[in-house]
Amino acid sequence: MNVTVYGDSILRGVRFQDGRYVIDHSWENALAEGFGLQIANRSRFGNTIEKAMPRIEKDSAAPCREDEYALLELGGNDCDYDWAAIAAAPEEAHECKTPPEKFMACYRRAIRLLCESGRKVVLATLPPINSELYLRFLCRDGLSRDNIVRWLGDVEHIYRWQESYSGMVDRLAREENVPLIDLRGAFLRDYRRPEALLCADGIHPSMQGQDLIFRTLSDFLRTLFRV
Repeated sequence: MNVTVYGDSILRGVRFQDGRYVIDHSWENALAEGFGLQIANRSRFGNTIEKAMPRIEKDSAAPCREDEYALLELGGNDCDYDWAAIAAAPEEAHECKTPPEKFMACYRRAIRLLCESGRKVVLATLPPINSELYLRFLCRDGLSRDNIVRWLGDVEHIYRWQESYSGMVDRLAREENVPLIDLRGAFLRDYRRPEALLCADGIHPSMQGQDLIFRTLSDFLRTLFRV
């Protein structure tokens, strides 16, 4: 089976470790070996649905092989803001990278393009973030925490806003009748504290978090193959 992954740094395998970002391909390699997959990982650091579209359009125009799957995991960067601009002008209005209406329309188009090309599309919800850790990371080089919180209203608005984009992915899966891998639910159901599953930046999965992603994807594949 061939699988093309269109994701962001989460499925790229990025971790924040010892003050820098590193890429860990272990989940990808383990899945390929364990299930006999050919994986083409198109995931990119900072990827949004709009940034992913040219690649999706190109791939959709190419011939589709038998048992060709496309896994989409996007939204975490789409909901992000220019935090430096917010810190500098907390009284002004600020828009995220991809507003909800545009996100839904563009994501829906990506799903339909891939489906119409003959590929079997699967979506993934977004792993949760830790608002406090993320805000601390954002302000590490001097951004005004007070100004950002004033604009947000409360720190946990970061979590709720990102959660709303995961909810849109869930909605798209239902409306377009494609399978959904609930990465978010897997993280929230895990018995460990969230800090154990996330790096110090509050957004990227730790080694334990990456292992949870691998196990969740493995469970989906076992269901798919009925093994």
